[in-house]
Amino acid sequence: MYSKKTFSFELFPPKTEKGFANMQATVTALKAKQPAFFSCTYGAGGSTQHKTFDTVDWLREERLETAPHLTCISNSIENVVRILQRYADQGIQRLVALRGDRPSGSGIAIGELVHASDLVELIRDQFGDHFHIEVAAYPEMHPQAANLYADLDNFKRKVDAGANSAITQYFYNVNAYEHFIESCEKRHIQIPIVPGIMPITNYSNLARFSDNCGAEIPRWIRKQLEYYADDSASIQDFGADTVAKLCENLLASGAPGLHFYTMNQSSPTLRIWDRLGL
Repeated sequence: MYSKKTFSFELFPPKTEKGFANMQATVTALKAKQPAFFSCTYGAGGSTQHKTFDTVDWLREERLETAPHLTCISNSIENVVRILQRYADQGIQRLVALRGDRPSGSGIAIGELVHASDLVELIRDQFGDHFHIEVAAYPEMHPQAANLYADLDNFKRKVDAGANSAITQYFYNVNAYEHFIESCEKRHIQIPIVPGIMPITNYSNLARFSDNCGAEIPRWIRKQLEYYADDSASIQDFGADTVAKLCENLLASGAPGLHFYTMNQSSPTLRIWDRLGL
């Protein structure tokens, strides 16, 4: 379906100088793979806004294509437009537009933009077609959605508002992605939907992330990781083999590319990359 596959890497803004140096080393290792872009997360309620700016500024200094995340939870329209103008002035042409997670203990989110579709609509209204807008997709359903159909309706609203493409939450079941794509096609959603790929390096961290975001870890994967316990070398080899096979199946099924959640580490992603022979 897609003759040219798009590969990209996600970073998070480091909080310390040591973390920033580690991220720089990660980017140096990964940029050799010539990704379409590096994305950079934005934190709950914009809690890492200045760190995001620092990361984006450095990526642009390195002449790397950059796609900053931008969330609308607890954000004013005035501030969103100011950030968008900052990015436009930097020559950034790609964004990841998200509703965003509520900051811990915040209760009901406060903000003039309630949904990601509102943010996409604002970007289009204020900046026309300047930005290529990525949005989120959830093959296994957003954890706060009422049901699968409501979640698909929400996704379609983002597409109708002007999204160009989507990146999914990570998953480990290729059937979930294929079913999601089929459901989108029935709703005449035709934008590229790139699978988000999470390397497996640590079982306890993965289980915690997955419980929070609603991503399912298949029972056979959980049991194998439980068996390895603290044997990190075996976990890393098993994880790389398992995720590489997932990626192979996704690309063979017609996925338009892969977006790797690097967690600011190059080695886990490169293990998968090498197994794929990309």
